[in-house]
Amino acid sequence: MDNCVVRQAIKDLKTDTIIGYELRIQEDQDSLYNSSTDSVAANAMVAFLSENSNRIFKEKKTFMTFTPALLFRNTPKIFDKDKIVIQIEDNIVIHSLAAILISKYKDAGYHFAINDFQFTPKYFSMLEYVDYIKVQLTEDMDDNHRSSVANVVDMAHGFQKEIVATGVNTKEVYELAKELQVDYVEGNFISSATTTKASKMDFMQGNLYQLIMEITKEEPDVEILEEIITRDASLTYALLKMANSAYFAVHHETTSIRQALVRVGISQLKQWVYLLSFEDKGENSSEELLKTSFLRANFASALVKKLRKFQITASDAYLMGMFSTLEYMIDAPMEEILYEIPIIKEIKDALIYQEGMAGKLYLLILHYERAEWSDIKVLAEELGLHTNELAQIYMECVEEVNDIWDNVVGIKEEE
Repeated sequence: MDNCVVRQAIKDLKTDTIIGYELRIQEDQDSLYNSSTDSVAANAMVAFLSENSNRIFKEKKTFMTFTPALLFRNTPKIFDKDKIVIQIEDNIVIHSLAAILISKYKDAGYHFAINDFQFTPKYFSMLEYVDYIKVQLTEDMDDNHRSSVANVVDMAHGFQKEIVATGVNTKEVYELAKELQVDYVEGNFISSATTTKASKMDFMQGNLYQLIMEITKEEPDVEILEEIITRDASLTYALLKMANSAYFAVHHETTSIRQALVRVGISQLKQWVYLLSFEDKGENSSEELLKTSFLRANFASALVKKLRKFQITASDAYLMGMFSTLEYMIDAPMEEILYEIPIIKEIKDALIYQEGMAGKLYLLILHYERAEWSDIKVLAEELGLHTNELAQIYMECVEEVNDIWDNVVGIKEEE
């Protein structure tokens, strides 16, 4: 399937929690008349969704736009009706069989969202089936556009419908969404919106920072790791707790730091150490920022493995993805933060200036997160990546991040 697939978080403004994700898929518009070409495309999409359903719908609610061809093929019924929100657009609303098609799914217990609501009879006729109305926000909205969106919000709340604002990619748009009193927001600004930053001095002087510096070396020294952890009671407790958890299928109790390091392994330890940097924040937004870090790291590493003789190794690419969110954790510019960290120049240039081939890889990942399809295609070609592989690699990385979250984060809750 020569498409790109990306998920974007949707946050409840009142509770500051992530309630779900939109699964965005780049594809040609389906014909309302279901031509043979559209039939082939829809069949490919059904096959992809079926193959990846466990990855896509493993956790929270998923919002996804279904074309007429996908609805006629009963594609939503592949998924749990409590985990999927069917998004509809103009190509459904104007369809002669729209009411029959949508009522069938509504009667079966599915939930609906409508994109880009318009004040026309056709759209109002859909309101009885819809649970969510989505509106697009931008930084350069004029007064007329803002007034129009405000009217949609008021109308939606009058009909007891909930509003999801999309395009929330900057602080300014985030503040506009709050001003308009929407219920949910979606966009690239979400994960960093309310994360509290630590001071650079506190971060750099702590045992955790020293642990990060050692664990991210090409060949970490186990003795140094043991020394750092041993002098910090909270790190010692957390490591022993993880090493003795059900995740590692323990048959004999692990009682020493050295035993714990051997049992956990360097790869798992890297993820655990980075996780600890967020552990005590107590903020819902930190969860999504952490997932973004893990996903970028896994995606970057997986893409490098597809390339021959690339500028950086897969391990370096993983580190680049992990460190890409440091400026949201630490109250200092990225350039200042990375100056203190002994990482290779290619990663620094990529993260600060988006330069070099590593910079192109980093830009590809950022554009992929934003579903900016034309930029994705250009960068993939420049890197020598096949665009038809990106969606599957991305979904495999999403599954890996979910496993990390379930298995590593869950360990903290075991007593």
